[in-house]
Amino acid sequence: MFVGLDLHKNYLQTAVMDDQGRLLSQEKIPNRDENIEEFASKRLRDSHAEIVIESSSTWYHVYELLSRNQNCHVVLSNPVKTKAIASAKVKTDKVDALTLANLLRTGYIPESYIPPRHIMDLREMVRYRTSLVRMRVEAKNKIHAILLQNGTRITEKPFTIGFVEELRKLGDYRIDGYLSVISSLSQQIQTVSSTIKREATEDESTRLLMTIPGVGYFSALLIQSELGDVNRFPDSHHLCSYAGLTPSTHSSGGVTYHGSITRSGSRYLRWILTECAKAHIRTRRDSQLTRFYTRLAKRRGGSKATVAAASKLLRIVYWVLKEKRPYHS
Repeated sequence: MFVGLDLHKNYLQTAVMDDQGRLLSQEKIPNRDENIEEFASKRLRDSHAEIVIESSSTWYHVYELLSRNQNCHVVLSNPVKTKAIASAKVKTDKVDALTLANLLRTGYIPESYIPPRHIMDLREMVRYRTSLVRMRVEAKNKIHAILLQNGTRITEKPFTIGFVEELRKLGDYRIDGYLSVISSLSQQIQTVSSTIKREATEDESTRLLMTIPGVGYFSALLIQSELGDVNRFPDSHHLCSYAGLTPSTHSSGGVTYHGSITRSGSRYLRWILTECAKAHIRTRRDSQLTRFYTRLAKRRGGSKATVAAASKLLRIVYWVLKEKRPYHS
């Protein structure tokens, strides 16, 4: 049997068909563990079932529940590439579930990579730290905006002990509130950073990545969690394409035009590679990557050169992980 599941926060729309394309059943079930397990055990118990779900905020838990059933094989569909759904004129839950099941039956599902549980846990951990840091930056920017609004100048370096003491003296309830938020966020960041550092130093792949100048323990673990098993990429070009760091290409009538990067894949991966490339360029002025950046920056500007350097850095990451050897400039 072939099963399409259209996932939503509160319910799942199902479509079950046989290998001849005959629709066997369609139903809406609550998005609760007991209902999903009951559906798998009753509806799919008699034969092997191929199940497809679209990537969404709720997909992983549903994937784990269904994968416990030995008769079920679950694949994850990339919603961006499932054009039969994205471009449909008639778009309902029933139609989406039926389309997914039919595409799975005919072999036209664009599958997404499903990482193992421990990789998903690491990914959530580093993304959690990233969100905390961004919230702290936002709170600091709010304080700077208040100071600017009131024409207040503090000569101390921002957010040092002396700077915070001067802020407290102002007696502004808004600033005091933001300082409390910053203090709380800093404590949480410190706690999760300790866990990330321990995980990074215990993992062989992240230790290898940390030999690359500009890649620290947090960056290494983020890269590792976003990539998963590097051996699933046949070469470094496919990895760069997966990260969205390859130029878009438009070809028609014998004319080929290369535009900006595709920006497909993980935005976290592109962000951290860009930051690592900047750090590498600052600290290793005589490296091959820095010389590449310098040459390109003169012709194309710093922004484009940084993106190109990030792509080149990702190729270095690929070979460090692929060959399991430390970085050598």
